[in-house]
Amino acid sequence: MRVLGVDPGLTRCGLGVVDGLPGRRARLVHVSVARSDPALDVDQRLLLIERALEECIEEHAPDTVAVERVFAQHNVSTVMGTAQVAGLAMVAAARRRIPVALHTPSEVKAAVTGSGRAEKAQVQTMVARLLGLDDLPRPADAADALALAICHLWRPAGALGAPQREPGALTPAQRRWAEAEQAARRRG
Repeated sequence: MRVLGVDPGLTRCGLGVVDGLPGRRARLVHVSVARSDPALDVDQRLLLIERALEECIEEHAPDTVAVERVFAQHNVSTVMGTAQVAGLAMVAAARRRIPVALHTPSEVKAAVTGSGRAEKAQVQTMVARLLGLDDLPRPADAADALALAICHLWRPAGALGAPQREPGALTPAQRRWAEAEQAARRRG
């Protein structure tokens, strides 16, 4: 399974693509951070992030998109931007009939480090170790996106505890068509 992890943010949005391998192992496919200038109007910032999300999905053809579940913060403008970017990721996936899963920050930390209260440095260290990286993924948004992808590989039901789509949402022909499209994008 190939998972795109999205750590949503309006200034920095982490994007991490990871392949699941046999034996509960994972392989890094791609990591980047989509950025937008805070001096721009919000609509233009969202457009920049949306384009990066679209390009990442098109280039890497994930089987699932795992997004960090937005939680309430004291800073309303921060949580609004985060929620808007999370929505962009979900729409980009839904447009392609790619299942979406939501994971809480503590769920992701627990999956990757064993503790739901782990610090950012612990998450970065474990992500590097799990993916066999020589260096820590930076900035933290990149590590968080990879951690989301790894979490989903190991806890595929997502935060809701159930598949994000009904098992019969696609007909067998639609499923084969979608699989063929994904395979073609991966080869191309």
